[in-house]
Amino acid sequence: MDYIIAFLVGGAICALTQILLDKTKLLPGRVMVILVCTGAVLGAVGLYEPFAKWAKAGASVPLTGFGNALFQGIKKSVDQEGFIGIFKGGFTASAVGVSAALIFSYIASWIFNPKMKS
Repeated sequence: MDYIIAFLVGGAICALTQILLDKTKLLPGRVMVILVCTGAVLGAVGLYEPFAKWAKAGASVPLTGFGNALFQGIKKSVDQEGFIGIFKGGFTASAVGVSAALIFSYIASWIFNPKMKS
């Protein structure tokens, strides 16, 4: 049942994002920023954690989960180190995910040999 809930929630987030892209003139980069900020705001008001516990990977994999991870890292770092934690916390909280994305995309570029469009 966890897989079904994760699939449905992740699919709903992606479908809403696609509708936002299709029905507005927002560029994809701006929509991604909206998703990250939405995750951070929902984490700040305490709504994202219960949602993520219910939806599992369906909530943590999309960009809203990245925004929440940034917020949680900053919150933890500010509690431990004070003001300087604002600048440090987001990097430490998201370093593994960003590193994995870079490494796996680099490996994929070796395997599939991308070609430049002319």
